Amino acid sequence: MKINKVILCNWLLALVLLSAAGCQSAKPEEYMPKASDPERYNACVNKLTEVVIHDIFSPPVASRIYSYANLAGYEAMAPFNPGFESLGGKVKTFKSGPQPEVGKEYCYPIAGAKAFLTVAHALTFSTNFYDDFEPEFYKQFEKDGVPSDVIERSMAYGEAVAKNVLDFAAKDHYKQTRGFKHTVTNDEGTWVPTPPAYMDAAEPKWNNIRCWVMDTCNQFMPPRPFAYSMAKGSPYEKELMEVYETGKKLSKEQSDIAYFWDDNAFVMNVAGHVSYASKKMTPGGHWIAIAQTVGRQQKLSLMRMAEAYTLTSFALADGFIACWDEKYRSRTVRPETVINKSIDPKWAPFLQTPPFPEYPSGHSTITAAAATVLTQLIGDSIPFTDSTEYKYGHGVRSFKSFYDAANEASVSRLYGGIHYRSALENGSVMGKKVGQYVLEKAKTRKSGVAVK
Repeated sequence: MKINKVILCNWLLALVLLSAAGCQSAKPEEYMPKASDPERYNACVNKLTEVVIHDIFSPPVASRIYSYANLAGYEAMAPFNPGFESLGGKVKTFKSGPQPEVGKEYCYPIAGAKAFLTVAHALTFSTNFYDDFEPEFYKQFEKDGVPSDVIERSMAYGEAVAKNVLDFAAKDHYKQTRGFKHTVTNDEGTWVPTPPAYMDAAEPKWNNIRCWVMDTCNQFMPPRPFAYSMAKGSPYEKELMEVYETGKKLSKEQSDIAYFWDDNAFVMNVAGHVSYASKKMTPGGHWIAIAQTVGRQQKLSLMRMAEAYTLTSFALADGFIACWDEKYRSRTVRPETVINKSIDPKWAPFLQTPPFPEYPSGHSTITAAAATVLTQLIGDSIPFTDSTEYKYGHGVRSFKSFYDAANEASVSRLYGGIHYRSALENGSVMGKKVGQYVLEKAKTRKSGVAVK
C-alpha cells in the first residue's frame, strides 16, 4: 500500500509539473511569430463571411459590416506596427480611439482579433456562430505561451477600440434608412419588381448612409443612362437587343462566367408549387475573399493583410453608396421586364434578376473599386486562381490580375441577362474613381517608413 501511495504522489507531482510547463509564459520574441500568423485573422474574417451569408444581408449592408469590423481590427493593431497609422481624421468624422498604455506588454494580434470580432458580433444576428468560434480561437494564443495578463490586457484594449468604432457606426444613419419601400410608378422605362419572387426594391435609401471616404454620395455620378425608347436603332433598343440575343445563344464559357460571378445573396428557386431560397456570398464578400487569396499567395504580413481588408472594404462600401444613389435616381427598368413585355414573353435571363433598379451595374462598380485598391496595395499583373465559391458549386477560375477579374465580373452581368452594356462600362469607370479616392484619402502608411 505504501508503494502505491508513493507512485500515486509521484504521478500527481509529474502531472502538476507537466501542466505548469505547458502553461509557462513566453517572451514576446518567442510567441509573436506564431501569434501574428495572418491565417488567424483570416479565420476571423471567414467567420464573419459565414455569418453574413447565413443572415442573408443585402450586398450594401454586408459592405457596411465588413467595413466597421475591419476598421476596428486595423485600428487596434496599427499603434504596434511602425509604418502604419490610425485612420482617424481620414475616414469621414471618425476619430482615433483608445491607445495602448505605455510601458505595458500587449499581444496586438489578440487585440486586433478581439476588436474585429466584437464589432462583427454587434452588427450581425447569428451570434452563436462566434460563441462557438471564439473560445477555441483564443486558446491558440495560450498555447503560444502568451502570458495570461497580456491576453487579458490585449482583449480589453481590443474591446475598447471596438466600442469607439461601434459608437462611430451608430451615427451613420443606418437605422434611419430601415423600413422604407421604393414607390413603383409604372412609368414607361422605370423599374418594377421582377420574377420569380417579385421582391420589393432593396435599400432605396442607401444614399443616406454616411460615406466612408467620398465627399458625397453623388461625387462620382456617372453619365445619364440611355433614354428608354423602343424605336428601332435607338441607343436603348440596341442595348436591349444585345442582352436578348446574347441570352439566346450563350456559349458554355459565357454561362460559366455568369454563374461564377452570380453572388446573389438570396436566390428564390421555384419548382412547380414549391419555392425555396438559396444563400450565397455577396459581391463584397467575394472580393474580401479574393484579397485573402492573393494576400496568402503573396505572403503578406498580418498588418498588410488587415490593411488590404480595410481599404478594400471602404472601396466596396463607398462603391455601393455611389451606385445605389444612381440606381434610385435613374430607376432604369431591367431587361427582363421589357423583353417579356415587348419582344418575347418566354425569354428568361440566365441569372435571376436582383431586386433593384438596373443602372449602373453594382458588380461593375464595386469590383472596379476593389480591384483598384488591391492593385495599388498588392500589385498589378499578379495571376491568381479564385476558388471562393467552389463550395457553393460555382467552380474555379483563374485570372491574370485583379483588373482581369473585375472586367470578367462586369461582363458577367451582360451574359447573365440582367444588365445593359452601358451600365457595365459606366459602373466600372465610377468604381475606379471610388477606389482611387479611397487610396488618396484613407492613408494607412506613415511617410518614409517601410512596412512589412
